[in-house]
Amino acid sequence: MYWEKTPETMSRDELHALQSVRLKKTVSKVYENVPFYRQKMIDKGVEVGDIKSIDDLSKLPFSYKTDLRDNYPYGLFAVPMSEIVRIHSSSGTTGKPTVVGYTKNDIEMWSNIVARSLVASGVTNKDIVQISYGYGLFTGGLGLHYGVEKLGAAVIPTSSGNTKKQIMIMKDYGTTVLACTPSYALYLADVMEDMGYTKDDFALRVGIFGAEPWTEEMRESIEKKWGIEAHDIYGLSEVMGPGVGIDCSEKKGLHIFDDHFYPEIIDSNTEKPLPYGTAGEVVFTTLTKEGLPLLRYRTHDITTLHDEKCKCGRTSVRMDKICGRSDDMLIIRGVNVFPSQIESVLLEQGNLSPHYHLVVDRVGTLDTLEVQVEISEAEFSGTVKNIEKYNRKIAKDIESILGLSAKVTLMNKGSLPRSEGKAQRVTDNRKLK
Repeated sequence: MYWEKTPETMSRDELHALQSVRLKKTVSKVYENVPFYRQKMIDKGVEVGDIKSIDDLSKLPFSYKTDLRDNYPYGLFAVPMSEIVRIHSSSGTTGKPTVVGYTKNDIEMWSNIVARSLVASGVTNKDIVQISYGYGLFTGGLGLHYGVEKLGAAVIPTSSGNTKKQIMIMKDYGTTVLACTPSYALYLADVMEDMGYTKDDFALRVGIFGAEPWTEEMRESIEKKWGIEAHDIYGLSEVMGPGVGIDCSEKKGLHIFDDHFYPEIIDSNTEKPLPYGTAGEVVFTTLTKEGLPLLRYRTHDITTLHDEKCKCGRTSVRMDKICGRSDDMLIIRGVNVFPSQIESVLLEQGNLSPHYHLVVDRVGTLDTLEVQVEISEAEFSGTVKNIEKYNRKIAKDIESILGLSAKVTLMNKGSLPRSEGKAQRVTDNRKLK
């Protein structure tokens, strides 16, 4: 099933032509209306006429999150405020927030690509969709909300938090689709069991999970606990919000809607483009946004792109699950570590819960890594000898994958804090000293 069959299944040559037309229009727009971009292009020696097709994209300058903060709040908007109908922003916990503006056409386009995403994941207009992403300045809640309405399905705008009430609503209202972060989906499953329910008490059949990196092992855990098909949705507020990409029923990568958002893979260090099939940092150029167009926006998300046609019939570029971020990658004793690598090891064990926390510290001049993870009640109540043996096995598996020793601390179920939004997986005490 497709929401818009023509753009979703057009040939790569047809798509290339469309992308080229839209890129030239976007470049002209930002040059004329955004002094910041005009100066960056001048500094790079690039003129609007130099961009003749999407193949010329590498001639353009990169954009960074710091650019949005340096031009806070509206300096990168390409239209007057009279044409802006909605504003979203980041939390700003590490400085000034990044502010995003949308025109009426932007909201319409966004709603359309979210509807595309939902259809790709098997959602129909007969579904009841419970949106447990946060509403407000965060793009997740409202971004999905408008797409669900565009599709014609029913929306339950629960937002995040009040978990027991979420469970009650899910059961009593007959929710068939759950949209939230994957870590919150697991927390909801824990609370569901604590309330005496099983997955058979619910009508859920599909999950739309995103806003944080998660592994295939976590997908399997969620699907097993809820008895659903779990889909990965991708987006960034700066680029648009949820709906930049999603995986279809094949689950062979996320379809990036590259008629609107053109993806590149670059080497984070050299900033040189990399070919399809090579891991690197994904960079996005918006092709149809009016309020806040972005040229070659550095996401810091590490992944791989593929351009082969999917078995579902869609021809868009597909993106592997995000395996980490170049800017929050941990460097421990000279080793590059992504939390998702450790998560994969833990979830392969079978008797561990998907709730874990990493504590990085420095003792003298030596970095240390502690992996705190919850073990099943049956295992935790076993003999000390068996627990120690299991502990050593996990530590050995982590070392074999990372080439780095770690202290493993096994904890009883419920010991680690639960998240109703993005899970906080890492405490790096080195930064506090």
